[in-house]
Order: sequence, then structure tokens, then C-alpha cells
Amino acid sequence: MNYLSFLVRRILALIPVLFGVILVIFLISHIIPGDPARLLAGPRATEEIVQNIREDYGLDKPIYVQFYVYLRDLTRGDLGQSILTRRPVARDLLRYFPATFELTTVSVVLASVLGIPLGVLSAVYKDRTADHLIRIFSITGISMPVFWLGLLLLLIFYLNLGIAPDPGRISGAAPTHITGLYVLDSILTGNLRALFSSIAHLILPSITLSWYALARIVRMARSSTLEVLEKDYIRTARAKGLTGRPILFKHALRNSILPTITVIGLLYGELLGGAVVTEIIFNWPGMAQYMVSSMKTLDYPAVMGVTLVITLAYVIANLLVDLSYGFIDPRIRYD
Repeated sequence: MNYLSFLVRRILALIPVLFGVILVIFLISHIIPGDPARLLAGPRATEEIVQNIREDYGLDKPIYVQFYVYLRDLTRGDLGQSILTRRPVARDLLRYFPATFELTTVSVVLASVLGIPLGVLSAVYKDRTADHLIRIFSITGISMPVFWLGLLLLLIFYLNLGIAPDPGRISGAAPTHITGLYVLDSILTGNLRALFSSIAHLILPSITLSWYALARIVRMARSSTLEVLEKDYIRTARAKGLTGRPILFKHALRNSILPTITVIGLLYGELLGGAVVTEIIFNWPGMAQYMVSSMKTLDYPAVMGVTLVITLAYVIANLLVDLSYGFIDPRIRYD
């Protein structure tokens, strides 16, 4: 399996994808009615002040010139300056992205660790009590609104029982900044107080964010396992006298896991870009409020920066999923 050549081809294929995303988002954000210079200057600002702001941020130039300038700066690693915060967008993203990345990663891991076994269990005990209960659980997870679940968890565990910490990312001082991921930084610095506090604050938001993903993973794991269990080679294995765990783990699970892994990769990008409601409910200092504020004020550079980061994370997650196929299924070759 020539992983290196496959990796190079996939990375080269990402260039037109990223260019297309940048072009579409740039055009949409600039076509939307509104004047970010006027919003930034305030309602009482004179036209001269507003015009000066337009010139400072290059908003007075034709849209194709603005797009060219953005692409030119992007090739140098410059995402522009936020109109709202007046700081480089890259600095803002380095400040907010780790919180969103940590929450999303924990949520996906939690959903995968629980979802795959539940889906396989549901397939093994098809049409029995365990299968019915798991299917009801998955349907509930897909149907339940995220904002309602988050508010319900806060009401029960924070307000009524008092066993959950205050909404936020940590209580007290944050650990020494290394990666921006509080759990990892706490481990690297040996800060046990920050470690326990950051984990405690992660529990409710990660459950809220992972609930929908968990239901999707359960349904996919169940359907793919049921499909594999009906294959001829499974019948042959049973005819040879194999039963139970040998058939499930040696023959069925490894062949049924690929569709589930694909769904996990898609869900990772989906949750990374869709954690807005969860972050707002739990006062999580991630990209949600930065993204919402940027949209309200037509902060073009910030909107472009957030979109670019989410797109990159999405395609990288799916690239890793594709590369994992060869390790799971030896029949797959990257030639």
C-alpha cells in the first residue's frame, strides 16, 4: 500500500476544494446587504469617518480586488485583521479554536466508544428486548433538539442537584498555556486541580454535543453489522461450527466497521462547525460566540477565517478516515 503517494494525491486534491469554499463564502459574505464600516463606526459617525474605515480595511475596492488581496495574504499565512476585535484573525482563532476542538474531540470519542458497541449489540440481539431499547434510544437521540437537552442537563445536574460545576471551561486559574487544550495542558504541567476541574466542566457539554452523534453511530453500526451477518462467509463460518464471539470479532466486526468509521469522520466536521448552540448554553469560550459576533457585524475576515478552519478540520478528519481503511481492511490498496 503506497500511503505516501495516496496522501500526496489527496492533499493536492484539497487545493481546489479549499479554493471553492473560500470563493463561495467570500462572495456570499460580501453580497449580503450591509456595511461593516457603518456598523463599526456607529450610527452617529460622519460619512468621512465611515469612508476612512472602508479604506483602512480595503472595503472601498472592487470585490474582485478584495478577493485577490485576500488570496495573496492567505498564501503568506495572513488571515487578515478582524473588523470587530481589530486583532489579527489568526490570533483570535488561536485563542478560541482550542476550546472548540477539545469539546468536539471529546464528544466524538465519547460517541464512538459508546455508539459502536451499542450498535453491534443491537444487531446481535436483533428484534429482542435489547435491540428495541437501543433503537428507541437512537431515535430519541436523533429527534431531541440539542438546546433542549443542554438546558435539561443544566436544570437537573447544576440547578437542582448541584453536582455539576458552573457553566464555563474551568473553575479558577487555567493551566499553563502549551496547546490551549486544558485537559492536555493540565496533564503536561502536572496540574491536578486544573485537570479535575476541566474534566468536570467537559462532562455536560460533551454529553449534549455527542448525543446526536451517538445516535447516528448506533444506527450505522447496527445496519452495517446486520448486513455483514447475512453474508455467505458468515454462514460458512457457522456451518463449520463457529459461534458467538469468534464470528463476531474475527469475521463480522472488522468488515462492518468501515461504514461506521466513515460516519464518524463526517460527524467530526459536522460537530466542529455545529457546536454553536452547545457552547452558548454552557458558556463555553470557543469559536461560537466569535463566529456569531462576526456574522452580526459583517466581519468578513473573521467569517472567512472561521470557515477556513472548519473546512480544514473537516477534510483532514476525512483524510485520516480514508487512510485508516487500509489498516482495518487488508484488501484495500492505495496504488
